[in-house]
Amino acid sequence: MALLIYNQANSGDVEDCSPTEELLREHPSKVESACRRLAEQGIADAQYNLGWMYANGRGVRQDYGEAVRWYRKAAERGDGKAQNNLGELFANGHGVTHDDAQAVRWYRKAAEQGLAASQNNLGLMYYDGRGVRQDYVQAMRWFRKAADQGVAASQNNVGGMYDRGEGVPVNYIEAAKWYRKGASQGHGGAQFNLALIYDNGKGVPQDYSEAANWYRKAAEQGDAQAQTRLGYMYDSGEGVSQDYVEAAKWYLRAAKQGVVEAQNNLGSMYGDGRGVRQDDGEAVRWYRKAAEQGYVIAQRNLGWRYANGKGVQKDDTEAAKWYRKAAEQGDASAENTLGSLYQNGDGVPQDKKEAVRWYRLAANQGDANAQYNLGLNYDTGNGVTKDLITAYFWFDLSARTYPPGEDRDDAIKNRERIASALTPDQIAKARKLATDWKPNLLQ
Repeated sequence: MALLIYNQANSGDVEDCSPTEELLREHPSKVESACRRLAEQGIADAQYNLGWMYANGRGVRQDYGEAVRWYRKAAERGDGKAQNNLGELFANGHGVTHDDAQAVRWYRKAAEQGLAASQNNLGLMYYDGRGVRQDYVQAMRWFRKAADQGVAASQNNVGGMYDRGEGVPVNYIEAAKWYRKGASQGHGGAQFNLALIYDNGKGVPQDYSEAANWYRKAAEQGDAQAQTRLGYMYDSGEGVSQDYVEAAKWYLRAAKQGVVEAQNNLGSMYGDGRGVRQDDGEAVRWYRKAAEQGYVIAQRNLGWRYANGKGVQKDDTEAAKWYRKAAEQGDASAENTLGSLYQNGDGVPQDKKEAVRWYRLAANQGDANAQYNLGLNYDTGNGVTKDLITAYFWFDLSARTYPPGEDRDDAIKNRERIASALTPDQIAKARKLATDWKPNLLQ
C-alpha cells in the first residue's frame, strides 16, 4: 500500500500567495516572494504553500529541509494539510530523520480534524505496524473514515480487509461493494481486486467476462498483474474470445515490468509460435528472465531447452543446473527429471542412489513418472536393494496415478509381470501399501 499524499496547494483567503500552475509558470519569483512575506507574518495558509513549493520544487529549488520548516510552522497552527504532509516527510525521511512515530503523531492530528488523506495514511501506519503497534481494527477504523469521504485508495483498503478478514470477519459481499466503489473512481488496485472477485465468484456470481472487463481497466493503467491475468484470459479464451495476439501483447507489457508468470508465458508463446512469430531464441530469453528470478516453471522450461538444444546449444550440464534449481524448490517434475539425469549420467556424474533419492521425492508428491521409475529401480536393484514387493507397490501406485493411456498400460504390465513372482500374501501386502499411501507435499 502506498501513502496518499496531499499534493495540491490551497491558498485559502490569501490572495497574493497562490501557487497555481499558471502563476508558477509565469511569475515563480513573485509567488515565492508573496508567500514568504505572508508566511513570515505567521499566516498558516502561506506557510503551508511555501512548504509545498519547497517540497515539490515549484517556483523554488526543491529543498526538503525548508519544506519541513514551513510545514511545521503551519502544522503547529493547526493546518491539517501541513500536518499530513509533515507526517509524510517524517515517514519517508525527507528533510528529517526517518521517524514513523512522528509521522503517526502528525497524521493523527490531521485525521482527527477529518482530513481524509491523513485518515488513510494513519490507517496504513496501523496496518503495517509503523510507528504504532500493528492493529487491524484501528487500521480499518481509519480506512473506513476516509472511504466514507470517497477516497478511492481507502475504499480499496476497506475492501481488502473484508476480503482477507483483517480487523473484521471475512465478508466477500462487503469486499466486492468497497472494491466497486474504488474501481468506479478509476483506482487501479480496486479494479484489479474487483476483477479477482468476479474471477473467483467471491461475493458476486462468478463472471469471467466481467472479470476481464475490470482486469482490462487496471491493465490499461499499467497494473502488471492485471496485464498478466488479461493475457491469460486471451490465451485460454476465458471471459473473452481466444486471441493469441492479444494474449502476447498483454504478456509482453507485464513481462517488461518483471512479472515472472508473464515472462514464462511469453516464452511459451514464442516457443509455440502462438500470437507471435515462432522464435526459440526469444523463448529462451524470456524463460531465462523468469528463471533467474526463481520462477520454478521457467527453470524447468529452461532446463528442457538446454537438454534438447532448442534456442540454445545443447548442454546437459546447464540442463541439470536448471532442473536442480526447480527441484530444490520442490517441483516434482523437475525432481523426477533430475533423477533421470543421475540415472543416466547426463550433465551430472552417474549416481543411481542419487537418482533414487530424487525419484522418491517426486514420487512422494504423487508424480506418476517418478513412481514408475522407482518401480523399475526396485525391480532391478539399481541404487537400492532389489525388492519385488516394493517394486509392485510403486508400479501399482503409478498405474492408479497415470491417466488412461500408454504410460498407464506399461505400469500395469510391469505390475502384473512382477505379480507372477510374488505370493498372494505378498501381493496383498503391496496393494495395501498402495491403498494406504498418501502424498507427502512437505519436503
